Amino acid sequence: MKLKKKNLVRHKILYAQKQMKTLQLNYTIKQFQRFLIVFALTLTSVYSRGQNLIGTAIDYANPKPFRIGGISVVGAEYTDVQAIKLFSGLLEGNEVMIPGDQITDAIRKLWRQKLFTDIGITVAEVRESDVFLVITLSESPRLGRFKIEGVKKSEADNLREKLDIRIGTIVNENLENTSIASIKRFYIEKGHFNAGVVVRQEPDPLMQNGVILIFDIERGSRVKIETIELENVTQLSVKKLKRMMKNTKEQAWHRVFKSSKFVEDEYEEDKQKIIAKYNKEGYRNAKIVSDSIYVISPDRIGIKIKIEEDIKFYFRNIDFIGNTKYRSSALDSVLNIQKGSVYNLENLETRISFNPAGRDISSLYTDDGYLTFYAYPVETLVEPDSIDIEIRMSEGKQFRIGKVTIAGNTKTNDHVIFREIRTRPGELFNRSNIIRTQRELAALGYFNQEAFDVRTVPREDEGLVDLEYVLEEKPNDQIQLSGGWGGRRVVGSLSLSFSNFSMKNIFKKEAWSPLPTGDGQRLSISAVSNGIFFQSYNLSVTEPWLGGKKPNSLSFSAFTSVQTNGQRKKIGGELNPLRQDLIISGGSVSFGKRLQRPDDYFLLYSGISYQHFKLNQFQQFFSFRDGFSNNLAFNFTLERNSTSDPIYPTWGSKITFTTKLTLPYTWLGENLLGKTYDYANLTDQQRFDWVEYNKFKFAAHWYTALNKHKERKFVLHTNVGFGLLAPYNKQLGEAPFERFYLGGVFLSGFILDGREIVNLRGYDDLSLTSPDQNTGSPAISKYSVELRYPLSTNPSATIFAQAFMDAGRTWSTTQDFNPFNVYRASGVGLRIFLPMFGLLGFDYGWRLDDVPGQPNMARGQFHFSIGMNLGEL
Repeated sequence: MKLKKKNLVRHKILYAQKQMKTLQLNYTIKQFQRFLIVFALTLTSVYSRGQNLIGTAIDYANPKPFRIGGISVVGAEYTDVQAIKLFSGLLEGNEVMIPGDQITDAIRKLWRQKLFTDIGITVAEVRESDVFLVITLSESPRLGRFKIEGVKKSEADNLREKLDIRIGTIVNENLENTSIASIKRFYIEKGHFNAGVVVRQEPDPLMQNGVILIFDIERGSRVKIETIELENVTQLSVKKLKRMMKNTKEQAWHRVFKSSKFVEDEYEEDKQKIIAKYNKEGYRNAKIVSDSIYVISPDRIGIKIKIEEDIKFYFRNIDFIGNTKYRSSALDSVLNIQKGSVYNLENLETRISFNPAGRDISSLYTDDGYLTFYAYPVETLVEPDSIDIEIRMSEGKQFRIGKVTIAGNTKTNDHVIFREIRTRPGELFNRSNIIRTQRELAALGYFNQEAFDVRTVPREDEGLVDLEYVLEEKPNDQIQLSGGWGGRRVVGSLSLSFSNFSMKNIFKKEAWSPLPTGDGQRLSISAVSNGIFFQSYNLSVTEPWLGGKKPNSLSFSAFTSVQTNGQRKKIGGELNPLRQDLIISGGSVSFGKRLQRPDDYFLLYSGISYQHFKLNQFQQFFSFRDGFSNNLAFNFTLERNSTSDPIYPTWGSKITFTTKLTLPYTWLGENLLGKTYDYANLTDQQRFDWVEYNKFKFAAHWYTALNKHKERKFVLHTNVGFGLLAPYNKQLGEAPFERFYLGGVFLSGFILDGREIVNLRGYDDLSLTSPDQNTGSPAISKYSVELRYPLSTNPSATIFAQAFMDAGRTWSTTQDFNPFNVYRASGVGLRIFLPMFGLLGFDYGWRLDDVPGQPNMARGQFHFSIGMNLGEL
């Protein structure tokens, strides 16, 4: 048996040796064949001018047509032979002139493929009128890997994303030069103006005909702009012109948010901004005659720009051509450019169409159905410093609205969207109504504002235009966290907020996916707690379109809360005598109506609210320990809201005036019921069994985009707020409820006794409450200025940074109210809006004033908050 196994192994070894010899023989034959071909080509190249292998002479001095009998390709190891023949344009059977341009063109075509380092086409054989050609190639290597050396790993990773290099790509001079240019551009944008790149190749052992590209980078020092010189500037301020250069700045110690690096593309844009500034000031012919960049030191450059200002121009006569709908005098009043005004073509074009500050001529027509209206200004006369303008218009014809459709709503029912649309079939086309519709749809919070689109399809023969509103749903239901740190403990709030709920489908099983949605109703369930010390529960329901035909809202809410000293209610089944608690329960109902006067941005809300307070040995916030109190109040709110977006508004305003009133019970008792009150001997329980007060609040928010023509806009948000709480009866005294508390970011949204806790960043929590944190204040003022910049406007994660200045104060009595005597603070912050969790706030504030009696308060401190519009009046 062992002998058989040995013979079998020996047989296999002999067979393998025989196969190896066969392979070696085949390899030798192949090598010999290649040698013969090369030898034949060599002979052909040596003797081709007069000697033919078969006996037919090729006279290169006298071109002669031949038919291509065959084409061979030598040297193509990795490139398809048939593809090479196809690239060359030479086909068997076609006629070719030898010598002639066809051979030269074939070589050019192969070079254009950028696949080879050497290309040649020679005649291998001539048989009568047939010629046999050989295409000889040397293939370019292919990329196996590439390395980036000389920089940190993080930079190398960033560069890999910038380089458009793929494994297997042909490595040639073009690939290397393109990669070098990309690397240098990457570093120029970072201010490394003198970055150097050296490329070298190494064979890749893991890939046949493969190479490893190695980019050796020397970043060099960061080059900054030391000086910018503007020559021949006499009519405008050099400082103003330099400010127009938004991205090209001189180095300065105070410039923190904008570096002084040089980027060529941004520099070219900034030069155009200089000329645009001149044009706005009437210097129509201003131009840059030359500019140069010179080296001051290895890491410093200077820029010199020579400007030719020319003379200042003014508007003279402005005429309208083609207007039949409106008189020229009416158009001139809308244009509002006086004779003798400084010539500003940009301002003129803005007044003709798309004026962000008011009406323009285009809106005058398009709001009256003239969909195809257009107008353009033409300079008709220029002399010597005055310009005559002719505004040539084509009014077209009036269009009425045909079909109105919507697309893209996957969750929201059509009727919810259609009731917000202000363009109705049969009405005249109105551009302003379309813009207002987009604003109303954005205010719902159901759709991605950036994806809004309106498609217009004119039917000119019928004088109609069809409108289609294109929408994109975004997440809007929230599992919202809100709260903060206060009283040395965390107070958290968890609320389920469904802003597009459907009450009518609540009992339909098939509508739960996962919730019945689409009818635009709002349902909110919330719970606030910091453990045994405080618990609060709230339920609210809002129908924004009561009856479905008019934007009249109806809201209901019910709530209960428990505040304790931390003791349990019962111990061993018996009431705990050490427990102190305050139980508040109540509810509210309100009705809202959209007004038409003074305009339809106005909203009026009215309602009634009731709170019942039950105290058990509880004296943390009130002037009596045991008993009860009732707070029945009427609420009236007048609001004008024209903001562009509920999350990150870029324009518009929100102005709110709120009144909260109780009945004047003591006045009614004395004058209608004939009661008498011994005010001096009334206990606080008796004074406030039915609390009476009148409370007034005013708050205004304005949003202004500072760079209106940019996709991402700096927004200036300014707001002011005042609050006053007063009694009807001075003998009765001020109510202990509904008071104001100021300072820090304390328990935002925390409602106990109607109190309003207002934030003022940079100070300790409630530290600015006068006379003290337990009593609260009857008077308050609060101001804020925020400069916002969006880092992300994605509806799934809206993020914006802000720098702010806050000011505010409270007073012990309304008589002491002085809105100009306030505490001030400044700082920076970040806001992150996540649809499922609401708005997260991170702020660091520096107080600018000292607070009497609080010498140990930190000068600066960090604040964290969760929730929308927290701490506002």
